[in-house]
Amino acid sequence: MSEHTLSADAVRRRRILFRATHRGSHETDILIGGFVHARLADFTESEMDDLEEIMELPDTALADWLTGRRPIPDDVDSAILRAIKAAAGA
Repeated sequence: MSEHTLSADAVRRRRILFRATHRGSHETDILIGGFVHARLADFTESEMDDLEEIMELPDTALADWLTGRRPIPDDVDSAILRAIKAAAGA
């Protein structure tokens, strides 16, 4: 099936998955990509908005927050970021 025959929602979900698994660092590819891959079909529009915002954050900071090396700052804290951290076991 080509991208042209997919719904806008399906295309968005595919793009989110690609971005989640091609972050630039292996650690965040695993942490974020694994979380997104397992739950991709169930994300709401709001959760996908939050994920797209998370994808704009620097890999090094995300890795520190998701592994518990540093606390998630209030200005980027979200339910989805906390869920990714919990899934990572941190």
